[in-house]
Amino acid sequence: MLSVTEATGKGVAGLVKAAEAGEDIMVERHHKPVAAVIGVERLRRLEEFEEDLLDALLVLTRAATDSGDRSSLDDVLRRFGVDREGLGADIPKR
Repeated sequence: MLSVTEATGKGVAGLVKAAEAGEDIMVERHHKPVAAVIGVERLRRLEEFEEDLLDALLVLTRAATDSGDRSSLDDVLRRFGVDREGLGADIPKR
């Protein structure tokens, strides 16, 4: 953990070099973390991990809330008072 003053002393080039070497750097102001400098590869892994977690959350949510009921397209259209022929009738042709 570096203070803002210490991070300034290292300079951008010093912080980048450390991040490229795989070092994660936390910067604090008034003894509270306010920023982090990490390498691009670590950032990409974290972003991929975040996407995977969101996908898992979606799957688990769907599994927990799935009633098992399924509807055909025709049933859904009928509920909305539309038939297949009328579907898209309001869309202008190119």
